[in-house]
Amino acid sequence: MWQCLESWLLWFYQLVKDWPWLSDMIFSPRLRWALTALLAASKTARTESLADIDHVILFMQENRAFDHYFGTMPGVRGFADPNVQYNNGIPVWKQQVTPQQSKDTDYITPWYINYLGGTWPEATQCMSAGSNGWDANQAAWNHGANNQWAVKNTPYSIGYYKRDDLPVHFALAEEWTVGDMYQESVIASTNPNRVMWISGSINVPGSPQTKDEGGYPYIDNNETPGCDKNGINCYPLKWSTAAEKYEAAGVSWSVFQDADNFDDNPYAWFEQFQDSKKGSNLNNKGMKGQSLDAFYAQAAAGTLPEVSYIVGPMQLSEHPPYSPHDGSWLQRKVAEAVINSPKYSKSVLIVSYDETGGWADHVSPYTSPDGTAGEWIDDPYGAAGRTATGPGFRVPFYIISPFTRKGGVYTEHCDHTSQVSFIEKWQAAKGRDVTTDEMVPWRRENMADLVNAFDFKNPDYSIPNLPEAPQPHTNSKGVYDGSSYCSSQYGNGRPPVP
Repeated sequence: MWQCLESWLLWFYQLVKDWPWLSDMIFSPRLRWALTALLAASKTARTESLADIDHVILFMQENRAFDHYFGTMPGVRGFADPNVQYNNGIPVWKQQVTPQQSKDTDYITPWYINYLGGTWPEATQCMSAGSNGWDANQAAWNHGANNQWAVKNTPYSIGYYKRDDLPVHFALAEEWTVGDMYQESVIASTNPNRVMWISGSINVPGSPQTKDEGGYPYIDNNETPGCDKNGINCYPLKWSTAAEKYEAAGVSWSVFQDADNFDDNPYAWFEQFQDSKKGSNLNNKGMKGQSLDAFYAQAAAGTLPEVSYIVGPMQLSEHPPYSPHDGSWLQRKVAEAVINSPKYSKSVLIVSYDETGGWADHVSPYTSPDGTAGEWIDDPYGAAGRTATGPGFRVPFYIISPFTRKGGVYTEHCDHTSQVSFIEKWQAAKGRDVTTDEMVPWRRENMADLVNAFDFKNPDYSIPNLPEAPQPHTNSKGVYDGSSYCSSQYGNGRPPVP
C-alpha cells in the first residue's frame, strides 16, 4: 500500500513540479523538498537495470507496413534512405508495372495516397492495397529483389500516408522510441506472425518442435482442424507458448480483449488453451482473458499484471479497410492509460503490427542463409521455389516508457520474437527463468532482445500532450462501424493511381 502511495505521489509531483504556482498551492516547502529528494533517489534506484520494470504491455495491431505509415518521418530509414537497394542499376523505389497496368511507364514509385486533397484524406482511411497472403508476399519479395509489389500485389501497395494523416501514430513514435528495422516474423499473413509473437516458432521443419505438434509449417490463416491439402498449416497448434512459461514461473499475465477481438488472440489457436478447463488459469487468462475496460481500470489503479497482451476489436485493428484513425483512437486510449498510471515509472508499452497487409516496404528483409534450420523451405504452393519463411518486411514499431522517452530511432534488427526475448531478459533480471526452448535458434541469435532501446541511466518521466483522436463511428446500437460508414460515403476509397 505504502509503495503504491509513494509511486502515486511521485507521479503527481512530477506532473506539477514545473509549475511553481501550482506546486506551491498543493505542497508545503518541506514536503516539496522531501518529494524532490525522493524523486531524485527513486530515479537513481529505478535506473539500475531491467529489474526496475514491473509491467510490460504488448499491443499488436494489424496489417500496415513501415514505409506506408512512417516513410516520411525524419531520421528513420524511410524515403530519404541513402542506402537504398539497387537491382541491375535500378533503385527499389522503381517498382515494375506491366503494360496492362500502364502504357506510359515501366515503373511506379511510392506515391502519396492523398495527393488529390479534397475529401480523399477521409476516403482513403478505408482503402485496401492488396493481398497479405504467403503467395503475394513471397512474390513481391522476389527472393530479395523486392521489386514486384505492383505486379504481384497492386499499384496501391506503394501508397503511403503522411504525418497529417496519422498525427497520433507519429506522436507516439517520435515522443518515445521508434524502431526502423523491426520486421514481421513471417513473409505471410496474420496467424503465423501472431503465433511467432507468443511462441517464437511456426514449426518450420528443423524447428525445435516435432511434426505432430502442428503447423509444419504454419504459414497461413488456417483454423480448420487438420492439415490443408499440402499437408501443412496443421491445426490446432500444440507446442508450448510463452504464457505457459510465465505461468510456471509465477509471472502474472493476462490477455485483455473484448467479445469482438477479430479472432486475433493467438493463444486461442493452441490445443492446450482450447482444452483448458473453465476456471483454470490458461482459460481465464488466455482464452477468455479480461476486457479492455478492465485493462484501463487496472492501469489507473496500478494493478496490471506483469505481462499484458492487448487484442483490439476488429473495427479498431487498422486492418484495411478498418481505418488508421479508428486505430489511433484505441492506441491513444491504451497509451494514456499507461502513461497516466501511477505505475508508469515502472511500465513499458510495446506497440507493433503483425504484418504489412499488402502494403509495400522498400527494405528487403534481413533473413538467414539458405539451409538454416527452422527458417527455409521449398514453397509448398510451388510458386516461390526455395525460400525463406522470414523474417519479413518492416512494420511500424514503437516503445513507450520513461526509459524510451525522446529516445529517437532504434535500429537493431528485430522481429516479433524480440518481444519474447525482451521479457525473458527482463524476468532474468528479476531472478526468474522464463526462457522458452521453442524459439527457432537463428532468431534468438540474430533478432535483438530490444534491451538497447532503453536508457536506464536517464529516464524521462515527462508526459507529452498527444494529438486528439476522433471518436470511432458507431451505429444506432453503439457498435463500431467505421469501415461500413466510410465505404457508404466514399466507396472503396481508392484514388486514381498517379
